[in-house]
This record gives sequence, C-alpha cells and structure tokens, in this order.
Amino acid sequence: MKRNYTETLEWMYRQLPIYQRQGTSAFKKDLTNIFALCEGLGNPQHNLKFIHIAGTNGKGSVSHIIAGILQSQGYSVGMYTSPHYKDFRERIKINGEFISKKYVSNFINKHQSLIEKIQPSFFEITVALALDYFASKAPDLVVMEVGLGGRLDSTNIISPMLSVITNISYDHESVLGNTLAEIAYEKGGIIKNNVPIIVGQHQDVTDNIFIKIANERKSKLLFAEDIINLSVTNENPIYRSLLIKAEDWNFEIKTDLLGDFQLKNIITAFAAVNWLTIQKEIVLDINKIIEKFKFLKADTYFIGRWQILNNEPLTIADSAHNEDGIKHLTYQLDKIIYNELHIVIGTVNDKDVDKMLSLFPDQAKYYFCKANIPRGLDAHILQSKAENTQKFGKAYRSVKQAFAAARRSANDKDLIIIAGSIFVVAEAI
Repeated sequence: MKRNYTETLEWMYRQLPIYQRQGTSAFKKDLTNIFALCEGLGNPQHNLKFIHIAGTNGKGSVSHIIAGILQSQGYSVGMYTSPHYKDFRERIKINGEFISKKYVSNFINKHQSLIEKIQPSFFEITVALALDYFASKAPDLVVMEVGLGGRLDSTNIISPMLSVITNISYDHESVLGNTLAEIAYEKGGIIKNNVPIIVGQHQDVTDNIFIKIANERKSKLLFAEDIINLSVTNENPIYRSLLIKAEDWNFEIKTDLLGDFQLKNIITAFAAVNWLTIQKEIVLDINKIIEKFKFLKADTYFIGRWQILNNEPLTIADSAHNEDGIKHLTYQLDKIIYNELHIVIGTVNDKDVDKMLSLFPDQAKYYFCKANIPRGLDAHILQSKAENTQKFGKAYRSVKQAFAAARRSANDKDLIIIAGSIFVVAEAI
C-alpha cells in the first residue's frame, strides 16, 4: 500500500514506539536497530561530514547557531534536531528548508518491509531517514543533535569530525542516571577515538569525567570558555550586541537570541566554528557572519526558545522543562519589568515535578494545563502539586484554553510566560 504524507505519519505514530509520547518504554538502550537500519540503507552515514552535539540543555540552540554561521558562509548545511514543535519535518532540514513530504512518504513506503523486520522506535526511524536524506542531497556538513543521552542514542552511529557537549544538568534520570557524574558519562559517550571534543561549560563535577574519557580515546579536549570571550555591549527587547573575541577574532554581532542562557550557547557554537577554521575545514568571512547573524532564527527555523509571541502584554514561550532550564528562565524573569506575572504551565509525568515547581516564582497567576500527548501530566494533578509549593491557579482542559485565559486576564503591562514542556510550547506557538 502506497501512503501519502499524512497517511505515512499516521502509520508511523501508530506503529512505532515514540519516547515523546510514551516515555522510557519507547527508549531502546542499544544501537542494534539503528545499525541494522543503516546497513539496510547502504550505510548512508559513511560519506558525510558531521558535527555531533549532546548536552542537557542548549544542544538545539548550539546546533542552530553553528548551522546559521556555516550557512552565512555559503555552505550547504544539513541539520537533524528533535523533537519537533509544529511539523515533523522540522527535525530534518538543509539550510533551514524542511525535508519534503514526498521524501518522507517515499522513504517509508520503500523501506516498510525493512522497518517491519527490525521493529525500530520512532526515533530510530527518524535518524535513519535523516541520514538517508542527507546522503542523497550531499550537504557540505551535517549538524546532528543527540536525542537523549549520547552513548546509546541512535545518532551515535555517526563518525563526526567534531563532537560538542553543551552542559550537564539533571534530566531523564530514569534513563541516564541519578547523579551528574552518571549523566556526564552517558553524554560523554559521543566522544570518539581521535575526534576532538568541545565542552561548553566548566563544571566541577563533570570536567574530570570528560577529561578521562577524552584521554582514553586520545581525543583532544577543549573547553569553549577557554577559547571564546564574549561580552554584551548593548541590549534591548529585540536585539542585543555582542563582542566576540578569540585568538584571531575581535568583532561585534547583533542577534535576536535573547535570554542570558543563550550567551553560553553562543560561546559554545563559536568555539566549534573557531576550531573548524583553525583546522581549515571551513573558510570564514567575518563580515558575512555579522551580516547574517541577526537573521539566524529565521534562516534556520529556530523556534520555541525564549520566543516572543507578543509585546502587549509581553508574551514569551520557552521550552524550559528541567532544573537547569527553569533556573535560567526564572533568572531571566528577574530582569524584566512588569506589573503582574502569568504563567501557563504543563509538564510530562516522568519529570521531578515537585522540584520543577519549587523553582518557579510564588508571586504569579498560574494556568495549569496538559499537552495533548499520553505522557502529559493531568492538569489537576499538576495544580494540586503546585499548591503544595504555594503556587496557585486554575486547571484547564487544554494548552489553548489555559493560554486564552491568561491573555484575557493580563493587561498590556503584564508578562505571560509559557513553559514547563516542549509540548506545551508547541501547542501555544
């Protein structure tokens, strides 16, 4: 049976285990399936140049920043990220352009027997699809974002020319471990023999783990903070100006990547690009970076991270969904002047919800909701848990209803925040 694009997606959602919807039961703790899939496809990953990116937070941002910088130089850049917000095809892009619907449906139709034989997860299929697509289009470079962890993530089938780890924080403990050291070990699994690794942030608990793994694998380890110096020279609600310094760099850029958490991501991305130039993997024209960087979000289709949806009232959607992400979010809130704070919040049922809620401000009106996925935590349960931490508000049947209620209640000088889950943000934007 030949399926069109819509029918293909329905078949995939119905037939394949999906972590985003089901949680850990859909996570495959080995690489057997992805190796078998790629073998059946003729190993499309073998003839591509990759930059591999892992980390608890920021890996999507770093992926988009690196891709945007490379695109500004005229390079053809493939990018694989997950999960998607609005459109499945967001996961697989070349120069910001989505994979075609026809390619997706043709791939599944052509390889259905292989898929049924191997019985992979949804994520494993999307990785295989991405690799097949990139091999067919032959971009100059591919930026590949890890889905979950690193060591056992399906993207770890690739042999990159550079690996990047953004940071380490608590998330997905049931899969990755209950300590930062255990989580770092899993993320450090992307470090390959003789492949340089850039780590975005110095962290006391994790630095030695990455150094140990890198030494064992004879991989050169660099810390982004030791390579790139960044300072904010001007800031307004729409753009900020940044001074970028490195051994051979000294230039200013404007960007709409707002939120202080993005400063670390920008440092990490520029450290990666700096290494590529030193190794003569790319030729860089700084003037082209300056010209294009302010349009990076549009050029790479970068959404869901500190995304301003409206100015009156100021309405911001941010995908903060774990301890580190929420800490950055609340820190940013302290820098905004507003009359009253309205928070539209939902989460999934396998997070440390009590810990998450404790990090949000008490002085706010809350609008509790559940994204339309099986993993979503019931809004009334979330409301009850929130009350235990002195956060009060109403529960709503959907994200749209909660968001609409917040907009009705807020005046032009108020602030509306949508957070707690990628899936909540996806339904709001």
